[in-house]
Amino acid sequence: MSIDQDTLATLVAKEEIRQLALLYCRGVDRKDGALLRTLYTHDATDTHGDTFDGSAEDYVRFLEGAFPYMRYSGHHVCNHLISVDGDRGEGEVYAIAYHIIPDGSGGWLEDFGCVRYLDRYRRDDGRWRFAQRVVTYDLRSQRPFADPPEPPQEDPSYTVLASRLFARGERA
Repeated sequence: MSIDQDTLATLVAKEEIRQLALLYCRGVDRKDGALLRTLYTHDATDTHGDTFDGSAEDYVRFLEGAFPYMRYSGHHVCNHLISVDGDRGEGEVYAIAYHIIPDGSGGWLEDFGCVRYLDRYRRDDGRWRFAQRVVTYDLRSQRPFADPPEPPQEDPSYTVLASRLFARGERA
């Protein structure tokens, strides 16, 4: 069985787009705004339900303002369907998003969501990036969370994993 060049290029593009979605999760969960900025096109938009709707740059600034208050953030990708057409693509990412966040009254909330990212991708300067992200919540739950542990001062992934892929602010 031989694979033609178009099929191979599509498979490579899909893998690069899958890594893009995983890097987004890492950027948010490791509180790495510099990494997140590398994942979007210069004119990208991001809509997170009723929480945020605007440019990707403003979204990253919004997240950076929230990072110091988030006790925990975990994004876990489940299904990811991708369509590629040349230098453009579309995708639907099913994910579980779990956060420990302030409740606004001195306590903490467990914020759990089953989300779908509805994405438009574009190859820009040889790299796949988000051109548009729209997040829809299929299920969302918030409830009080007592005494979450303090986050570690230094994430071990930056010292244990040597590949440039895992460096802060980098994108391999």
